[in-house]
Amino acid sequence: MINNEILWIIFLLIDLSVTILVFLKFGKEGLFVLIGVNIILCNIQVLKLVNLFSVTVTLGNILYGSIYFATDLLGEFYGRKEAYKGVFFGFGAMLLMTVFMQAALLFVPAPDDFINESMRNIFSMMPRIALASVIAYLISQLHDVWIYNVYKKKTGGKKLWLRNNASTMVSQLIDTSVFVTIAFWNVVSKEIFISIMITTYVMKAAIALLDTPFIYIAKRFKSVENNEKLY
Repeated sequence: MINNEILWIIFLLIDLSVTILVFLKFGKEGLFVLIGVNIILCNIQVLKLVNLFSVTVTLGNILYGSIYFATDLLGEFYGRKEAYKGVFFGFGAMLLMTVFMQAALLFVPAPDDFINESMRNIFSMMPRIALASVIAYLISQLHDVWIYNVYKKKTGGKKLWLRNNASTMVSQLIDTSVFVTIAFWNVVSKEIFISIMITTYVMKAAIALLDTPFIYIAKRFKSVENNEKLY
């Protein structure tokens, strides 16, 4: 059986590769859809606690981290305006998912239903998770798009690795602090709360570092594609 650490690395590489493929095949529209899908899935996955590298973390960090990667791609290749569109597209998807799933829980299940309790266990906590996500997501993502553009202007479009990592790491610190406090304060023990706070940020920072080669791959393929169109 594959352990959690190996699964985590495999999942990360697959997720970042998928983001690149979607970007190269479908452009900004593909990234908008990917952001919407990932924000929904990561808000479900975040409810599951797993042990990684001998610490307790929430699942969902990979999918959430790749949202920052997607908005960085939007900002790099299409500009700040399109990156902001991606942020608000994700916000809309998360809001709709929360409202629709709460509505689904209002329906009285049939006598032979077997899934309602499982759905309730997952989505009954969703309003709190969604509130935490909405606040943390908007604050951190809007900051990420803004500071990425600032770094890009300051460096004259150079040092892609710097703006990719610096913008995401600061934004992820904001996101983690806000989200974990709203979502898990008085829900888990103080020890678990502190562990989630620290390890969640460490994991997100690691994802930001590991996605750096992928943004260079995207830039390389996009440059080749643009040159082919010129000739």
